[in-house]
Amino acid sequence: MTTTPSTPANQPPAHGALARPPQQAPGLIQGLRSLVATPLNALLTVLALAIAWFLLRPAIEFLFIDAVWSGHDRAACLAGEAGGETGACWPYIARRLGYFIYGQYPEAQRWRPNAAMALCALNIGWALWPRAPFRGAALFSFVLPFPVIAWILLYGPGFSGLVAVPSNLWGGVLVTLVISIVGIVVSLPLGVLLALGRRSQMPVVCAASTVFIEVMRGVPLLAVLFMANRMLPLFLPPGVLPDPLVRVMVGVSLFAAAGMAEVIRGGLQALPKGQYEAAAALGLGYWQMMFTVILPQALTLVIPGIVNTFISLFKDTTLVTVVGIFDLLTTIDVSSRDPAWATPVTASTGYAFAAIFYFICCYAMSRYSAAMERRLAAAGSRS
Repeated sequence: MTTTPSTPANQPPAHGALARPPQQAPGLIQGLRSLVATPLNALLTVLALAIAWFLLRPAIEFLFIDAVWSGHDRAACLAGEAGGETGACWPYIARRLGYFIYGQYPEAQRWRPNAAMALCALNIGWALWPRAPFRGAALFSFVLPFPVIAWILLYGPGFSGLVAVPSNLWGGVLVTLVISIVGIVVSLPLGVLLALGRRSQMPVVCAASTVFIEVMRGVPLLAVLFMANRMLPLFLPPGVLPDPLVRVMVGVSLFAAAGMAEVIRGGLQALPKGQYEAAAALGLGYWQMMFTVILPQALTLVIPGIVNTFISLFKDTTLVTVVGIFDLLTTIDVSSRDPAWATPVTASTGYAFAAIFYFICCYAMSRYSAAMERRLAAAGSRS
């Protein structure tokens, strides 16, 4: 048996052989080196650090260094005898946390929203985990059975044997999650249909989709919420009056679907014409071509735009307060006026808590989006 001599490290590879890429420093080390690679880069780095410290130092002092961490009432969060200022009043958050999460939902019945949230987290985690088996079943469960089960748990209609809890008692994080999850689940498939309708060759379908998208995108969400809350009952038969929260969810979902449609239409237009021709050459029908060839590629191209729409929808739920729905910010605003916790830092602490909550949720969505892009890019390079 003969062996092939290895090429020395200092000798160029033979003709036709693949050369190894040059070794690079790890990403973090390489990034740190680039910050001081030139005198100008070093100067800009020092300037950026100074600005960041100037902006972040007050927030760090307020949230951590000067913050009050224990207490039972407003006395713990007032300025000291020397007249100094205190930071965030975290005992206020701890005492009012239940109200921030559930609103006025009866305390004895809060196991029901807890069960609904746990079931929601299970379905979402199962569907989004790349290595989970039967992910399709989890997605089907989340789209069809779960909304019915969650509504029965939260609202408790009479036939279920549960005590009815009307939606005007819901509030806080519960309302924020319900509106945003419903909006996300409804807006994606509806946006796909609207995008396909706008590119349809049938004039009626194309015109109807275009009018709907342009009207929804041409008015602010506040106007849509007022229309859904005040004008929707005018178009329904007498005696039919949907729940106020349902009206808001319909308005938010339709508004988000219009924006989602334009994002998906961009992905459809970005695909080369050859993809459509190749699918047609295989003898695939329109819906087969769209759902097996075109849409998987188009949705992959616009993942950042889709997630950005989801994040915007999640943050826009704060606008529902104008139609009398108690979201997280509204519960914080109402709670900050409680005389038992009335201090100069109470409202600031509550809004800081809300900012942290929204940041964690939005950052988690953006990180999952980035991970999905990397995974799909790696799968595409292997193929």
